[in-house]
Amino acid sequence: MLAGEGAGPFDMVFIDADKPNNPNYLSWAMRLSRPGTVIVCDNVIRDGARAAFSFIGGDKRLDGTAIQTVGAKGYDGFAIAIVN
Repeated sequence: MLAGEGAGPFDMVFIDADKPNNPNYLSWAMRLSRPGTVIVCDNVIRDGARAAFSFIGGDKRLDGTAIQTVGAKGYDGFAIAIVN
């Protein structure tokens, strides 16, 4: 996610990057969000994604859940959170 000076707040943020850095991306998403913003974090069943769940579950400004998917690549899923 890239944001120039004065960018944001955003209504939706979609995170699909290197999984170990998901907490960093989520932190930036929170800085660029407002109440009602939807944050989607893709591929959260893969290695390194547990930290994303910890971030969403540990931030009182977020209500979130995970949705598991099954496809050609096997099991995967995404997390979706709403900023309060």
